[in-house]
Amino acid sequence: MTPPPIVTGLSPNEGPPGTKITIRGENFGTKPTDLTGLKVCGCDCLLSAEWKSPNKIIAISGPGKGKGDIIVTTRLGGEGVCNVSFKGYYETVGSLKESAVWVEEAPYFGGKHSLSSSSYQQEDPLGLSVEGNDKKFPEDDLKELFPNSSGNIALENFSPGWFLLENHHVTSFNDLKAGLLHLRRKVEGQKEGQLSFLKSNISSVVDQLDTIGSMKDKFRCDLTEYGNEPTLKLDKSIKECERDARKLFDDVLTRRDRAEKTRNALNVLARFRFLFCLPCVIERNIKKGDYEIVINDYMRVKNLFNKSDVAVFKTALNEIEKKVAGLQKMLHQKLVQMPISVEEQKRLIRHLVNLESPYEPAWDAIQSHSEYINLRMRHCYEEHKVAEAIFIEEISKAKGGSSTSKYSKFNQPPQDLSSIPENVLFIEDLCEIVSELFPDLWKLGQAYFTGDLHVKVEPGRQVGFKHIVLSIMEAFCKTLRSAIIPHTLDKSTDKATYGTWSTPDSDTIKPWLPACLRYVRSTYSILIKLDLPSEALDIVFKFILDLRIHCMSVLFKQASDQIEQLSKQETWKIEFTGKHNGVTELPIKFEQSVQEVIQIVRESVLLSEQREGSLLDNPTANKELDKQVDSLLSMFHKVLSNLSLKKDNDDDDECTTVVSQLIGTPTASYRTHNSKSQLPIWEHRLLTTLSNCQYTRLVVLKNLEEGFTKGGYPAPKVALDNCCSKLEALEKSVLELYLEEKSDPLVGTIEPSMYLERFDWDTQIKPTDVRPYVKECINNLIHVHSEVNSISPTLVNSVLPQVVQTISEEIYRLMVCVQKFSKAGILQARVDINTLQHFFQNYSTSKAKYYFKEALDTIPALETSEQLIIEEILKVCKKRMKLQILCLQQPITNGVLK
Repeated sequence: MTPPPIVTGLSPNEGPPGTKITIRGENFGTKPTDLTGLKVCGCDCLLSAEWKSPNKIIAISGPGKGKGDIIVTTRLGGEGVCNVSFKGYYETVGSLKESAVWVEEAPYFGGKHSLSSSSYQQEDPLGLSVEGNDKKFPEDDLKELFPNSSGNIALENFSPGWFLLENHHVTSFNDLKAGLLHLRRKVEGQKEGQLSFLKSNISSVVDQLDTIGSMKDKFRCDLTEYGNEPTLKLDKSIKECERDARKLFDDVLTRRDRAEKTRNALNVLARFRFLFCLPCVIERNIKKGDYEIVINDYMRVKNLFNKSDVAVFKTALNEIEKKVAGLQKMLHQKLVQMPISVEEQKRLIRHLVNLESPYEPAWDAIQSHSEYINLRMRHCYEEHKVAEAIFIEEISKAKGGSSTSKYSKFNQPPQDLSSIPENVLFIEDLCEIVSELFPDLWKLGQAYFTGDLHVKVEPGRQVGFKHIVLSIMEAFCKTLRSAIIPHTLDKSTDKATYGTWSTPDSDTIKPWLPACLRYVRSTYSILIKLDLPSEALDIVFKFILDLRIHCMSVLFKQASDQIEQLSKQETWKIEFTGKHNGVTELPIKFEQSVQEVIQIVRESVLLSEQREGSLLDNPTANKELDKQVDSLLSMFHKVLSNLSLKKDNDDDDECTTVVSQLIGTPTASYRTHNSKSQLPIWEHRLLTTLSNCQYTRLVVLKNLEEGFTKGGYPAPKVALDNCCSKLEALEKSVLELYLEEKSDPLVGTIEPSMYLERFDWDTQIKPTDVRPYVKECINNLIHVHSEVNSISPTLVNSVLPQVVQTISEEIYRLMVCVQKFSKAGILQARVDINTLQHFFQNYSTSKAKYYFKEALDTIPALETSEQLIIEEILKVCKKRMKLQILCLQQPITNGVLK
């Protein structure tokens, strides 16, 4: 079981209402929602409490007075205990002292200020000066020392000890003795004054005594003459006279009584005219709106006649009470009728409080304000849903007929304002409603709980107000989620409560997500300035975080879609970019698209505003970023792959270049474009794609890595490495395709050309030149070199070594298959292979050299004299084919051949 919370320390430990208190202790819960109650000196302060840690809470003290405990209540530990106490007190604030709260002026009636007993200062009975004597004994401590006593000399429970501690705690003992002597002389002087008074008035006292004696003697004589009851006869005579007089003057007396009553009634009406005319005056002032005059008149009459037992006064008061009750009802209706400004509500609340209405005006105003906010949000949703329905209906009509309605522009780009989705307009209006109305609700609640409205706060109202605030924030955010990111709603959420939209995930709303984020951020900044509890702000913060992640994902997806369309924009026009020739605009457009989305995402999503934090610190956002960047880079690989593997029908219809004239077929003219289209032939497109791959891998990816770093992104090494690996694999496959198109036909003509005209290596004809197939191999390689160099010179060292290696492998195979060499055949074979070695030396890989060597080793050896013949033939051949040598003399500059 979780132990109860314990409060062990406070800072500060005393202060007036509104003091910020730091509460320290144990077992305050593990999260903010665990804190369910906080009382400071008996006042509920949960609304202002802010949970910081299991050992720390910050709160604002309430209107409590005196010493009291701070009780913390948690969800699991229940009500706790307090080892320290907090002392609350009210500061004495005058009209000339600065104060954070409004100081009420002294009440007055009839223009005369009342005098309080505290304004009378009694002279010190000891006759000692108390000037400069600071009071160091608080009133609470004196009450503990002298219970049921007082330091006021005029009261019956006067305590001398209290008086001395309060007024003479720093007076010396000798001064106190002198004060005692002064007090004794003062008392003796009063006694002597009584005796002197009697001495000076002795004659008057004696006259009074003589008068009293004379009255006593006359009274004894009357008893003797008239008996013990001398007044009975007199009383009987008076009554008889009165009865006879009434018989004589009864009518006159009746008229006199009636006149007296009439005169008395007129006097009462004249004297209390204000009371009897007040109902009409109240009704007239209510019509004028002079409610303050009505309140002043009502309070004046109530103070004067409330305790009267006169029936006519009670009747007049009842009539006034009815008028005032009607006024209370009317003011209450105005108070709860929205819309209304906060200042107007405060004024009406003040009137209702002064009229002592039976309502709870402050709480009723808060509830009406919260209900109005919810109602406005619901009406806003319904209005935009109606507009959306009309929108969809117009679209269906436009599709079915030839309508030229503005809604036919639904699929146009976002710069067309007529195509703004209705849920985007709804978000803008909803944010505006909350930004305008919620601050008034919060200010009204703060005024209620801080005492500015001078209304008693009922128990549980703070919890109720907190629930109102949280429910509005929850409804606001869930409604926004339903409009643009419904996939983030909880499965248990009733979508009918927060609305459903037809196109929340369609492509039409995606361009507007940054604008939606700006709307919500604007509202969030307004809520932050209100100093709302962290629980309320966290609800909006979580929505903004999800929206930022979704917006980032959508922006990267849009960039991927744009990159996917680059394949349709490829013109195959060669651009020369520095060291990398043979590159089209495709990689440059790809880089521009990525750099653009990097900048857009950074400006609209990554840059954090107040109380948002870095988006990249969130694991979910980081994971989504890596996923989208990898998809973005992989999309360009897909574009290049589709372009390289796409072979048009025109390419199949065109005859391929013939690589041999020796076997009886003429060589076709050198083609750069298809005859039926303006596109380059497929082999040239393969080379261009290969060049684009290399440029992207070596230049563009490095630029993008630098762009991500400068934009504040973490370097996407995994995505870049993955893209680089895919591009390398694509380069390999494209190179294989090109070699398949070029090498296989070239190698396939070597054997027929070698044995043309039934040539046999067992020949007896001594060689004087290289065989025609050797020249043809050299010319074919030059043709490939020319084709590759015309597209991209940087690809020469990637393509030609592979072609040379294929040729050497085929020569080796053919030499191995020869069954018998004559002496002349040996000379011819060695001349041919040495010539190929010499011409292909700049593009011979280690494997090519190996195959040429193995081919020579297959041929029988020659004598030294015969070797001279080979060198002479080779020398003549070099001289004749000097142009071909120059064509193949480009040195290897990029890397080492394998």
